[in-house]
Amino acid sequence: MSSGLSSTCSAAQMIAQDYDGKVFVVDNQRISVTQRRSALDAKMLVDAGKSGQEIYDALMANKMESGIYIMLDTLYYLKKGGRITPAAAALGTLLKLKPVLQIQGEKLDAFAKARTTKQGKTIMIKQIQDDCRDRFGSATGENIHIAMAYTHNLEPAEEFKREVQAVFPDHDIVLQPLSLSVSCHIGPGALAVTATKAITIV
Repeated sequence: MSSGLSSTCSAAQMIAQDYDGKVFVVDNQRISVTQRRSALDAKMLVDAGKSGQEIYDALMANKMESGIYIMLDTLYYLKKGGRITPAAAALGTLLKLKPVLQIQGEKLDAFAKARTTKQGKTIMIKQIQDDCRDRFGSATGENIHIAMAYTHNLEPAEEFKREVQAVFPDHDIVLQPLSLSVSCHIGPGALAVTATKAITIV
């Protein structure tokens, strides 16, 4: 997973040095469902007969062509992990804010503040549409992989998936639990949606 979110990458890179260039550790800043996409892309490239170096190069060239947006249900776990102050958490809870975070590359950062779950979902869907059009050059979402993730509560995640699917009706949208490396910091009830530009075989 991304070196910006975990030390496992540097540990894997160190171990790979013992294998005389036969092991490639891809630090393409991915996590959760976007990392799953990278594994599927790697398999596709293997099936196309690409070498280890070619697969590594393709995944690294695509590493910034992805975005994740996550809406939190609670600020408690960010406070507990020291990522926001108790005062900020108390104020956010009092105002019933639903913060939307983003992962672009290696960082987990604030993106927007929603007053309701409905508003937060609208913000995330619009941003995925904007990313498809402005970042990835595909207004219709063609050649873009849309995926979703959640923590703990499946039913609202499935409801959100139906809303996203209505916007991207031609996509096979994957919905999976967020990885523990992220979910332990943000708590239950989180919803996430991602867009990743497809890798083409040359």
